[in-house]
Amino acid sequence: MFLKTQIFKAISFRKNVTLPLSYWLLVVTRFVLTLLPQAGYIHPDEFFQNVEVIAGDIFPIEVARTWEFNPKFPIRNIFVPKIVFGPPLHFIRLFNPYTKAYLGIDLQTPYYLLVIPRLFICLLSLVNDYCLYRICVLYGQNFRSRLKIFASSYVVFVYCCRSFSNTFEMIFFSLLLLLVAECMCKSDKVIYHDEFLTEKYNQAETPVEKVKIFKLKSHLPEHSLNRVFALATLVVTGIFNRPTFAGFAFVPIFFWLHRGLGSKVVGFKDFHYRIFTFMLCCVPMTLLLILIDSVYYGYLTSADVETLKLSWDNWVVTPLNFLRYNSDPKNLKQHGIHPRWLHLIVNMPLLFNVLGIIALLTLSSNTYRFIRGQYSKLPRIQSITGLMLFSLIIPVALLSLFPHQEARFIIPILIPLVYLYGNHLHPNEADSISSRKLKNTMRSVWYILNIILTVFFGFVHQAGIYQFTDNLHREIKSYYGVHTHVITTHSYSIPTYLLNLESTTKVWKDKKSGRRYRLAPTTFLHKYGSLPMDELLYKADEILSNAELLLHKYKRQYRFYIASPCSLHREILDASRKYDYIDVEQEISYYPHFSTEAFPKYPNNRDQYCLENNFLKTNESQAVNLSIFQRLQCFLKKFCFRIYRIRLSNYRI
Repeated sequence: MFLKTQIFKAISFRKNVTLPLSYWLLVVTRFVLTLLPQAGYIHPDEFFQNVEVIAGDIFPIEVARTWEFNPKFPIRNIFVPKIVFGPPLHFIRLFNPYTKAYLGIDLQTPYYLLVIPRLFICLLSLVNDYCLYRICVLYGQNFRSRLKIFASSYVVFVYCCRSFSNTFEMIFFSLLLLLVAECMCKSDKVIYHDEFLTEKYNQAETPVEKVKIFKLKSHLPEHSLNRVFALATLVVTGIFNRPTFAGFAFVPIFFWLHRGLGSKVVGFKDFHYRIFTFMLCCVPMTLLLILIDSVYYGYLTSADVETLKLSWDNWVVTPLNFLRYNSDPKNLKQHGIHPRWLHLIVNMPLLFNVLGIIALLTLSSNTYRFIRGQYSKLPRIQSITGLMLFSLIIPVALLSLFPHQEARFIIPILIPLVYLYGNHLHPNEADSISSRKLKNTMRSVWYILNIILTVFFGFVHQAGIYQFTDNLHREIKSYYGVHTHVITTHSYSIPTYLLNLESTTKVWKDKKSGRRYRLAPTTFLHKYGSLPMDELLYKADEILSNAELLLHKYKRQYRFYIASPCSLHREILDASRKYDYIDVEQEISYYPHFSTEAFPKYPNNRDQYCLENNFLKTNESQAVNLSIFQRLQCFLKKFCFRIYRIRLSNYRI
């Protein structure tokens, strides 16, 4: 009985732990930074791959549905965006009438439409923290230092609170690592006691002893198929969210399948049994997600089901379409071709700075030991360290095979990275004085760089877009019915849903007459990317001519703007001089705004452009040498987003 009690105590091991105050302060900071809000704009995908589309499904507003959601060839699954953004957006829809009536707060404004979904994602990001914490506690590792390092990463402050599909991929990966780690821990303990009892059984001399030991063995919990359905469901959902998740899931599932393989009680029969059961458990979720996508994109209708006229054309498999699209080099070329070493040499240090460099150095050292045959100095394969190590290496290696590489693609590896090397930034009692100094220095560098990158990506990068969108929303409401034209150049696209424009595709119904009608669009967002200035002004001339025609023919008042980084000020004015009848007037500038599409040139010491455009308070008629301070001041003032009012010369609304 004593032996039986000890077995179950070992298997159901739990430990009372407390989290440090500094970690909770970092968590609070995460939510505060989200509430400010973060005006930084990392990539258009953070809006147009998720929240933009779901907002159009929930609200009767105008949205931009990108090519990825084209029903003719959809490559994005709708299930994950629906379950993530459905609750916060439905909250806005349901409670907005009450907050407007009783509190005077309109929730359908850019601030709340941006912040409330982000707060929900920020709350979901705590799943990553919990998974890291549970894995550390499960294997008796120092979770306090690792949690502080993890929670202080700018990846957590910025990326994990944005609506990227990579953000959800990170959550799925963290959950997968936790489930597999728990299964490995339980299997190790059960197998150990199973082998121990088997040995005692073989050594038993009397039938009575053998019966007692056999009963103990029969009370050992089942572990071979532990969490199989949860793992299968998680993997399928992750792959439908982003097919690249297969690269992240490969290692954890491999370790789950190989638990105990090579021991006396687990053989290849168990291995094949696990594979078969896992694949079988993948089927229900796969069919469900295919059904959801097929209905959403219109491939399967209620009429088809009622008449039972079903064929292969009634089904759509979005991950398969994703792979078909990305397997074509021409398609990848449209999104940018990168060298295959970019993830390893650039993106890892950029995302994880000190930890990324430590990982690269450690992996290089392990590779050298492997080549030299020093296998005893390498981490044990069937261990939590082996799981985390290969969960770090394999996804980066697989994603590096594709020529299109963005930094956010590898943010899920932060969990194994922090688990493996997070303690390298905190000294311990066994460290020498020089080692302590080095670790303290690296920790300081970690915190400083993450603060800088949080400010840059959270509040500087393309930050003028949100500020302009907020003001544009108020202006559209103030001048209701006036046609508003906006050209954006050398910057990211304006998220249309933030403007809360009434839908022009929905059929509206008049309450009195019952007449059905569609609204005519009054706001026009023209996205011309990085079009040369001469061609851009030619487009502006066409838009202005059409607006003037509607003004004189139908009395349609209009307002026309060009939104551009301040670094293109000279180019816009020079191009506009070719059109004597067009007046380009500076309306407002938003600071800060960093755009790689139009990075400003550093002025030389005789750059009179800084003086001509009132960047510096100096006598404009006098050509002087600019001081270093004046040149730097002029350079920094070009990091803004400027709005130009376009109209006919000597014309005012």
